[in-house]
Amino acid sequence: MAVQTQLQTKPAQRFRRPRLTRLQLREALEGYLFISPWLVGLLAFTLGPIVLSFALSFTAWQISAPPIWIGLDNYTELFQDPTMYKSLYNTIYLAVLGVPLSMVLALGIAMLMNQGVRGISIFRTIWFLPSVLSSVAVAVLWSWILNPRYGLLNRALALVGIDGPGWLTEPEWAKPAVILMGLWGVGGSMVIYLAGLKGIPQHLYEAAKLDGAGEWAQFRHVTLPMLSPTIFFNLITSVIGSLQVFVSIAAITMGASWGGGVSRAGGPDDSLLVFMLYLYRQAFGFFRMGYASALAWFLAAIIMALTIINFQLAKRWVYYEGQLRGRQ
Repeated sequence: MAVQTQLQTKPAQRFRRPRLTRLQLREALEGYLFISPWLVGLLAFTLGPIVLSFALSFTAWQISAPPIWIGLDNYTELFQDPTMYKSLYNTIYLAVLGVPLSMVLALGIAMLMNQGVRGISIFRTIWFLPSVLSSVAVAVLWSWILNPRYGLLNRALALVGIDGPGWLTEPEWAKPAVILMGLWGVGGSMVIYLAGLKGIPQHLYEAAKLDGAGEWAQFRHVTLPMLSPTIFFNLITSVIGSLQVFVSIAAITMGASWGGGVSRAGGPDDSLLVFMLYLYRQAFGFFRMGYASALAWFLAAIIMALTIINFQLAKRWVYYEGQLRGRQ
């Protein structure tokens, strides 16, 4: 009986968590103390505002008065707001056209920068520099370049007999102008692609050459599959960034060219009124913090849904080491 009792108690003793020693407790305490500034910042400036914005999305708050609980009225108004749909359309337009163009251009530049020629590091630096410049400074620079009267781009087009359009003053050309401006900053994605290209084993290309594969076949059957995780990472970050675009367009549209003021921002005929700019207008132009919070959570839901869809689709085309077509 005693032996049976002892056998029954052994498994419980075997999986019992050992007690922490005084030294381990001290090390754990010191670790939490070292990261406490980050924890305080996370709670005060990230998690706290996120939770607060979710609560405010169910209220009507004009800042000058206490918030009033209105339930789902903000979300009901959101789906009935034609300006919201226009801002969402502008955002999707920029994302659908801008993301593929920027990814293809960044990959092409990365493949050029992957060549082992003398002085290639200088060219890599030149391509990367625009991506680390201030977004406001870049927006002001491009507003000068795209100026319809004395801008460098229209001056260059005039030299070949082309009458350049009013890039930022005509509704039909405003969004293409912003996409063109965004292509100037593909250096960040280019560096990520370049790191992925450096990680592709050279013996795969040698084996492909022995099998008679040409340059295009090597790119299609070696480079793209091996680079697919990097492409997927850039796709996710580019989609999220394009849906949250704000600073560059705000710097362009809040100037005196469009009448000034937050409530007037949006470009000609609101052709550049993207979702984040409309959110900013509601929050700091009309001081409708509750409605702005609802807009923020609506955008967060869209980003989350698109990210989940991309992860599901990635199983069909993203190749990881030790996996077949993205599946184990």
